[in-house]
Amino acid sequence: MSESTVMSEETAVRQEVLLTEDHGAVRVLRMNRPHKRNALDTELTTALLDAMLAADADESVRALVLTGEGPGFCAGADITEFAGLTPADQTAVLHRAELTARTQLLPQQLRKPIVSVVRGAALGGGAGLAIGCDMMVVATDVAFGYPELRHSIVPAIVMTGLQRQIGRKLAFELVSHGRLLGADELAGIGLANRVAEPDRVLDLGLEIAGRWAEANPVALAATKELFYRVADLPVDQAMRAGRDVNAIMRGFRG
Repeated sequence: MSESTVMSEETAVRQEVLLTEDHGAVRVLRMNRPHKRNALDTELTTALLDAMLAADADESVRALVLTGEGPGFCAGADITEFAGLTPADQTAVLHRAELTARTQLLPQQLRKPIVSVVRGAALGGGAGLAIGCDMMVVATDVAFGYPELRHSIVPAIVMTGLQRQIGRKLAFELVSHGRLLGADELAGIGLANRVAEPDRVLDLGLEIAGRWAEANPVALAATKELFYRVADLPVDQAMRAGRDVNAIMRGFRG
């Protein structure tokens, strides 16, 4: 069997666990393991990472929507894989941890904006992906949280994003008690930008992404990059970074 045939077969498999569809300049990435509540196994996580990178490199795509097939967004890590991730195979353990970390971090590193559209369960790594996007739209049936500790698992990789999104007291309650948040509370603490009925939530996400797609892509990419960069800088350095981008973009317009 040739290498190209193997690659084609691998691509076909990945397309089964992650569906993509374009709505004009908006690309929808749909996790497609509804029988597992879109739980993140290695195959789906790899497909998602690759698809986000491909969309970011595709000049015909200006904005992204991340959602899940079926009634739930993503139930987090597929724990059925954990049986093979043991100290006896450190290479596999480290590879999976690196893959998970890269995928959780990537939405904010993309040049193009991405909105998560969340119905039903968004748990653990699924919750991390949802709030890692630039905006989040939730359905009224959402159940959002970090129940890992109930399964004697540490929510290690998702903890960084959670702490940076909400106050420490609530963040610690979520990771230590596993309490789930509904749509109203997510909106009330600023994690959800919009709330809609389940049959309307994707339309709302597409509407948000469509507005991004109408903007100048260079200016929008610069806005997104600066937005996250200044969040991690002292105020004086952040202002200098803003000054520099301001001068560059004024020059670009001229």
